[in-house]
Amino acid sequence: MAENANPTPKLGRTVINGIITAIPICLTFFNNVHKLYKKLPTDYLHLFIGSILCFFGGFYPTVFAALQAAEHGGLTTVRKALKALGGEVMIIVNESKKDDTIDADDDGIPDTEQISSRTLMERKVKLVLTKMNPEKLNAAISSIYKVWIAVLAVLKIQFARTIALALTISDFFQRLINRFIVPIVDKATPKEYNKKWVPVLTDWMCKSIGVGIAWKIQTVITAFTSSLAGGLMMSRAV
Repeated sequence: MAENANPTPKLGRTVINGIITAIPICLTFFNNVHKLYKKLPTDYLHLFIGSILCFFGGFYPTVFAALQAAEHGGLTTVRKALKALGGEVMIIVNESKKDDTIDADDDGIPDTEQISSRTLMERKVKLVLTKMNPEKLNAAISSIYKVWIAVLAVLKIQFARTIALALTISDFFQRLINRFIVPIVDKATPKEYNKKWVPVLTDWMCKSIGVGIAWKIQTVITAFTSSLAGGLMMSRAV
């Protein structure tokens, strides 16, 4: 009676069933995409990817930096790890479907439909712990985590350098503005306004200019690098 009054148990059961149903569909979709990728002509595919990197890499510097970091950090290892994780997940899904058909008391109703949501959750957790290979799971997650850390490290260093450049540029403009523009603005500012806003606003303006110039420089560097990588890929594909 309490479970019928409280919608949370029904929601938990619905979520579990939804996950079990959705996982095979997602894995099948990605497997089909991977099979289609394998069937495509390698040279034409590399030519297409290389042309994107060559002509459009500068528009997405963050994405290009992340892809380069992942490639050098071990993208092949990530593919193997994801394949291993997919295999372990499918084992759990199949075992869960078998578990949903068990009728231990032979009353014609599966046991999973007669227990509370909390008991069902505990039963599924126990199923995962007993059927999944922890060594494969740990190795796969560790591989993905290492590549993820490599990508984060590259992005952090790259954009820390960009921020440092932006601050240097803004400091240069700030000195010029303080010398030539701020005195004029101070004289033109009415007395009823707080003149303390003048240096604050000019500081914001200089930082905006510095960030814009630094980001443009970073975009040019990324465009040059991606064009080299894309051109090399295209030349090898032709």
